[in-house]
Amino acid sequence: MRAIPLAFLSLAGAVALLAPAAAAHAEEGGGITSFAFSVSPSTVEPGGTVTLTATECPAKKVTVSSGVFETVTVHDGRPATAKVDENAKPGAEYDVTFDCKGEKGHAPLTIAGGSGGTHRPGTVKPDGGAHAGTGGSFTEPGPARSVAGWTLVACAVGGGVFLLRRRSGEGV
Repeated sequence: MRAIPLAFLSLAGAVALLAPAAAAHAEEGGGITSFAFSVSPSTVEPGGTVTLTATECPAKKVTVSSGVFETVTVHDGRPATAKVDENAKPGAEYDVTFDCKGEKGHAPLTIAGGSGGTHRPGTVKPDGGAHAGTGGSFTEPGPARSVAGWTLVACAVGGGVFLLRRRSGEGV
């Protein structure tokens, strides 16, 4: 058997083994939804305002609810705002639920602590790096994206092997 078909079959087998695992992760509630949603900012002072967005929902309305603000409706993918309760507990994390035709997505909302009157610059050490994201342009990877990614990897590796063998003159 030649090396190229063997390598391709090995990579195709790996993709076939990984696809069911990705699908099982999605079925276990891996946080994957068919629509995109976000809460901005993700940390807010009591009495502050958050912007809620929900796009790619087949319905024209997405209902957004939480224990820290009144229920809000996002219309046609346009952002909506919600005012956080004045009596929200500083340091607490609340669950924000986005409901698109019965499909629910969840996002955390953290309430900032205290009035900041005792804070002096330079006395608090951050406990981690910057929370930089993808700008809301990506959602969690689903089974289709995983299979597509592994297929591209398999094609790239198979093509590289083919070109190297062809260039070296072996197998001709």
